[in-house]
Amino acid sequence: MKTKQFFYAFLVMIIFLFSCNKENENQKAKWIENAFNTFESENYPQIKAISWWNEDFDNSYLTVNSSNESLQAYKNGVSSSTFITMPNFSGNILLEPSSGIYHSANPGFIGAEDYVTEEIITDFETLVGKNIVWAYFSNNWRDNIQFPTSNVNIIHEAGKVPFIRMMPRTDFDEGEPDPNYTMQKIIDGVFDTQLTQWAIDAKNTNIPLLVEFGTEVNGNWFPWNGQYNGGGTTDGYGDPNSPDGPERFKDAYRHIIDICNNNGANNITWFFHVDDYSLPEEDWNNFENYYPGDEYIDWIGISIYGAFDKHEDYYEFSYLLDEVYPRLTILTNKPIAILEFAITEMD
Repeated sequence: MKTKQFFYAFLVMIIFLFSCNKENENQKAKWIENAFNTFESENYPQIKAISWWNEDFDNSYLTVNSSNESLQAYKNGVSSSTFITMPNFSGNILLEPSSGIYHSANPGFIGAEDYVTEEIITDFETLVGKNIVWAYFSNNWRDNIQFPTSNVNIIHEAGKVPFIRMMPRTDFDEGEPDPNYTMQKIIDGVFDTQLTQWAIDAKNTNIPLLVEFGTEVNGNWFPWNGQYNGGGTTDGYGDPNSPDGPERFKDAYRHIIDICNNNGANNITWFFHVDDYSLPEEDWNNFENYYPGDEYIDWIGISIYGAFDKHEDYYEFSYLLDEVYPRLTILTNKPIAILEFAITEMD
């Protein structure tokens, strides 16, 4: 009888300790673990690349080493042979890997995301114990549009693929239109001279480049969002059955790609990058309305973030992905890259 009582007491203690351990589990580490388990599952076959956003702007604690537990979770996840470090090109165009998933990052190019050094790249790789395929950085247009030759060369000489985010913004103010770079001006050719030189400079690198225009276009934190370029009206531009804001973006992106193609910059793989969350939450602002089309785009990219503040609700990475993945696969059969994923420390 005493043996039986001891057994039940021991079992209760084990359950109690297990529950305490779960309560004390680091939430960021748990989120990262769930993300890597999700990538390794067979439920998302179009996902062919991942790219961690390793920054800590405004105390957001997005860096992979914001805690020992978070760093260990990332290292454990990325150590799998599923995550590969060598790109597969056909000519100068990035193909999806024949097997596995590319591992990449913005390794922490600080603030404006354009302070590129080889040391930052190698420090990130050493930290996580895995090399990256591409290094992801911003080409902020500011007062004029210039090809980021220096940053491209640094990344290339570090043995990585340069991934350029063309960011048509004069400043870094969020939630308002840009005073200079509107989608209509791009369509009208106001910046064609600068964009033509950008294309020529890109071509002359003789380096395979990955490029996107208008990051997270369905979010009104950026001025290229449709809210600032015609919104959901349908009588101010183009097709009367399409919302003007997204249609202007789509045509502006096509215009840029056409300029690059016409100037021989065929060393560019083009990405279309959206966020998993649309703001404003209006049907006209759905990311599908912004898509330039398969004839222009090579890869689809998406940002999926957990909480930016520890007081926000916690949602598993898999839950966030499940909300958007079916829409991406209906939009196109192009390979999908998780171009940005990260979460703050929740504890």
